[in-house]
Amino acid sequence: MVVQDRRGGAVVAAACGVGLAVGLCTTGCSSNGAAADDHTSAGRSADGPVGGSAAGPPFTDRARPPGVRSPTGERDPAGPSAGSPAGRTAYAAALRACVDALVRAGSSRVRTDLETTSGGTRIAIRGTGGHDYRTRTGRLSVRLPDTGDGHGADRTITEILTPSALYMKNRGAGVPADKWVRVDTASLADGNLVTGGATDPMAAAELLRGVREVTYEGRERLDGVPVRHFSGTTDIGSAARAASPAVRPALTAAEKGFTTDVVPFDAYLDDAGRLRKVRQRFRFANGATGGTSVTSTTTLYGFGVPVPVRLPDRRDIYTGKVTADGG
Repeated sequence: MVVQDRRGGAVVAAACGVGLAVGLCTTGCSSNGAAADDHTSAGRSADGPVGGSAAGPPFTDRARPPGVRSPTGERDPAGPSAGSPAGRTAYAAALRACVDALVRAGSSRVRTDLETTSGGTRIAIRGTGGHDYRTRTGRLSVRLPDTGDGHGADRTITEILTPSALYMKNRGAGVPADKWVRVDTASLADGNLVTGGATDPMAAAELLRGVREVTYEGRERLDGVPVRHFSGTTDIGSAARAASPAVRPALTAAEKGFTTDVVPFDAYLDDAGRLRKVRQRFRFANGATGGTSVTSTTTLYGFGVPVPVRLPDRRDIYTGKVTADGG
């Protein structure tokens, strides 16, 4: 199944048989020497600016505009309501600053859920792993769905995320089992927001820098942690312009790859301003009635745990042709 961009060109396979949400060819694979560049890029991103807005204080009740009332009934007795311009501005600022809060936290464990729906067919892909927000590197194990052919439930793709590239092992479709496929994220029409069957946690957070509309849904608990639930829409183009230098090229590419730049979201921040969970909904044309919708959910927990990431050696990177059927 190949999804198309707003111009009608094929850009990325959302799912195909037991394959990941990727459609790669030889042009998507770089030379063996690229791994060294990824090491350098990751090192630079840890030392450089963290994004388009300065890191702010933790998002606590004291940072909430006075008088804001949530659906759960909490309220400060004086000041604007949650739906007022002052309230919306404060909440949008908190969402834009959640990237900086993640960088301060350093690292976390990650759960990912990606679901595609097209023509009544629903496919779900799950992943687990960890991410280092200072080096912008992470590692995920992405489990493919059981599509009824006896293979999907037994196949797991290992993915390594870097500021400039996505590595995949056990990719299939003619790739030797001991080799990695490397793809430049800026070359992907979705900027790796859905291509790998999971959204890069840093890209998911950076996407919130383009928040356009926001509603405060109230206080909730997520895995036992008090969080604030926000819903709204974000704009991919605005997020790309405000993103940190490491992530900007991927989001700039994504601006061209979807049916619309507007991405609905639900986001949950803890009292330190850290993103705990975000659900983002993307849409492709795909030439089908109603198109293809993709819902990506990223959950972050276990902040501060070590997340060692070792990039593949040059000799272990596959440079041959990768077919689009996902094997």
